[in-house]
Amino acid sequence: MSEAHKHPAGSPVLAGLALLCSQLSLNLGAAIAKQLFPSIGVEGVTAYRVGMSALVMLLIFRPWRTPLTLKQVLNVAIYGSVIGLMNLLIYRAFSRIPMGIAVAIEVAGPLTVAVLSSHRPRDVVAVCLAAAGLYFLLPIHGRVDQLDPVGVAYAAGAAVCWALYIVYGKRVSSMSGGQSVAWGMLAASLFIVPIGVAHAGALLLTPSFMLVGMAIAVMSSALPYTLEMLSMRRLSSRTFSMFSSAAPALSALAGMVVLGEHLTLTQWLAIGAIVTASALTSLR
Repeated sequence: MSEAHKHPAGSPVLAGLALLCSQLSLNLGAAIAKQLFPSIGVEGVTAYRVGMSALVMLLIFRPWRTPLTLKQVLNVAIYGSVIGLMNLLIYRAFSRIPMGIAVAIEVAGPLTVAVLSSHRPRDVVAVCLAAAGLYFLLPIHGRVDQLDPVGVAYAAGAAVCWALYIVYGKRVSSMSGGQSVAWGMLAASLFIVPIGVAHAGALLLTPSFMLVGMAIAVMSSALPYTLEMLSMRRLSSRTFSMFSSAAPALSALAGMVVLGEHLTLTQWLAIGAIVTASALTSLR
């Protein structure tokens, strides 16, 4: 019997499908989260997403059963901090600019990882495509409808975090089961939840908000991060980045369907250029 038949769950194809499902869940959860911003603020929603996800992951995987080495503790601490900061920055970007555009800028992070891990002529084409897409998205033309530069800066910060997430996620993915995600979400919650409490206070205890917050946590963090971690164990960083390249398009669609965020033709073409660039860097 072939190795693929012995371990069907470990198939790279299934790993890719798991990653696609994680992106769909992530973007739908993000669209729901944006609707809650006016009620408890970006920080409050981020606290829900990270804090409740940490509780779910800890209850499911009980990571304390396997002690961590000092090196693993350091990697998990960085991994979790990056998760928390990435969530906060991209939500801040969502509050100021359309979701699809924010994620198109954010995807520059995994695109950079993919380019640095491969030095082929096609990467030059990919970089040019990404640069062209960003040129038509960024607020550098002086148009009346230009994007909020602060929102763009938040998305750029999230891009740096996404690149670090891939690097450190790969380092902790060798840990058994979902332990790495559970420890990572705990580290993220220790960083983010106090910020959310400081901004939203007692509003976070509102039952209706808490129910929506739990849905956001499962859809935007617990489920996608678990699926991504399972994928990372079978996929290289470059291949992971290729699958992640669909994120801007999926985010734009989620924003349009759930939030009514309609983009111009130029913006759609710019997002398409960035998606193509990201995928091109990882094609074998």
